[in-house]
Amino acid sequence: MTKEQILEALGKVEDPVQKKDIVSLNRVLRADIIGNKIILDIEISSPTMHGKKKLEQEINDALHARFGTDFQLALHLVVQASSSRADNHQVLPGVKNIIAVGSGKGGVGKSTVASNLAIALMKTGAKVGLIDADIYGPSVPTMFDAQFVRPNVIQKADGKTYIEPVDNYGVKLLSIGFFSDQNQAVVWRGPMAAKALSQMFVDADWGELDYLVIDLPPGTGDIPLTMVQTVPVSGAVIVSTPQEVALADVRKAVSMFTNPNIHVPVLGLVENMAWFTPAELPENKYFIFGRDGVRKLAEEANVPLLAQIPLVQSVCESGDKGTPAALQETNPVTPIFKSLADKVIEQLEILSVKQA
Repeated sequence: MTKEQILEALGKVEDPVQKKDIVSLNRVLRADIIGNKIILDIEISSPTMHGKKKLEQEINDALHARFGTDFQLALHLVVQASSSRADNHQVLPGVKNIIAVGSGKGGVGKSTVASNLAIALMKTGAKVGLIDADIYGPSVPTMFDAQFVRPNVIQKADGKTYIEPVDNYGVKLLSIGFFSDQNQAVVWRGPMAAKALSQMFVDADWGELDYLVIDLPPGTGDIPLTMVQTVPVSGAVIVSTPQEVALADVRKAVSMFTNPNIHVPVLGLVENMAWFTPAELPENKYFIFGRDGVRKLAEEANVPLLAQIPLVQSVCESGDKGTPAALQETNPVTPIFKSLADKVIEQLEILSVKQA
């Protein structure tokens, strides 16, 4: 076995996103031979468990086809950082992708989508964080059964103190709700709220993350603007119900993110409460808020429709109990949130290829 022969074999392994072999794409970071052991470090664009296993299998097949079975393989897959972060290493240097979840108006289930998206991303095997940036109406502590948890403050080697995010269900969390009384209103003007949000980015020890999901407040005010000016957001997911009154505000949200001065790519739209399905009639669909309104808007705006999520009682109950629906394998919407996570990852990969 030689290194050249290993690279020749790996030249038959194709990257699923760019449709080229991993050798010509310079994804082979290390290829060493020690005795009968092959040591490989391979860069992978998708951190999903499915993507990793598929690539591992193809690499194994290619090496076995070339060298038989008389060797050991030590394979390390390194997740590729989003190219949208290439220009900024100061804020959140260990975070590969930052996903903003926003909406044009309140009451459309944005926090529910953000929380379950974070869980679904975590279940792919990725390291995930969630920031509750809805300063005036934080709901993440309740949805993650962490209303009475207070984050620790730690001191690092540089002498600076940092907030340590709360870890629950395998997701790192920060919310203004961890620092305020649950029944007390946060009465802050825009600049003070924006400063509090900035601290959750720059004064927190997030460590290494594949995805940081940000649950934005509704609308297009100070908080979303501060967020996009503070951190390099990889892309935005916008949530709406099918109602026309909600869609009018979604158009404004899309316009804000695509504004040349902000320029955050819209990964796609999510239609929440797309239809009502009663538990006793799981095959029935009642379109109580209108039908396919977000689908039509997605076509109009030329952005993907990432998911249509039905209005199911168990989703609301799961959030109130602090156990997000995506955690429960038997919940009827769990496959939808899994599909949503897969499509968000896919859109980030496509964006990374375009920006390369």
